[in-house]
Amino acid sequence: MNVIELRQYELHPGRRDELIELFDGELVGPQEDCGMRVIGQFRDLDRPDWFVWLRGFDDMASRTAALTCFYRGPVWARHRDAANATMVDSDDVLLLRPALSHEPRWEPGRRLALVEIAVRPIELLDAIGPAGGTPLAVLVTEPAPNGFPALPVREGETVVVTVTGFDDEAQHERPPGATQVLRLAPTERSRLGGN
Repeated sequence: MNVIELRQYELHPGRRDELIELFDGELVGPQEDCGMRVIGQFRDLDRPDWFVWLRGFDDMASRTAALTCFYRGPVWARHRDAANATMVDSDDVLLLRPALSHEPRWEPGRRLALVEIAVRPIELLDAIGPAGGTPLAVLVTEPAPNGFPALPVREGETVVVTVTGFDDEAQHERPPGATQVLRLAPTERSRLGGN
């Protein structure tokens, strides 16, 4: 996967589990049938009304084709009103790609107590070191234009994003230089860190 989306959804208070049940139960498989890969779905441990997830694509052209297939297809048409009713904002999206020499190791099937996603200025790419957990991915901003404008992405930012897995939440320490740190608990059906 050469294109990764980091998606953060702000939800209406108390609606996160409702979205997770719908997402895990009805929306993961159909997205993958359209050619994308749902890498992981998470509860944000510090923001109880946020849902965070990662999905990947082979390249920008396949991203456009897969998103068109899913969002203009029958499954999304059937479930979009219920999903959108849980959300305040779904536009906090970073479009990323693997950093050179940092092939992601998503390790499906390995149960993790905590997944950390840290966003840093791109200038800190060379300073990234061991974080106390298992490094899973180092990603950088994908500069290509968004080929599916119906789903906006954050523009004008050049960042490095690290994804780290922890077997024990006590191992976690805030990484230096991070402008945003997400401490995440995988959902039961999450490919990354779930069952």
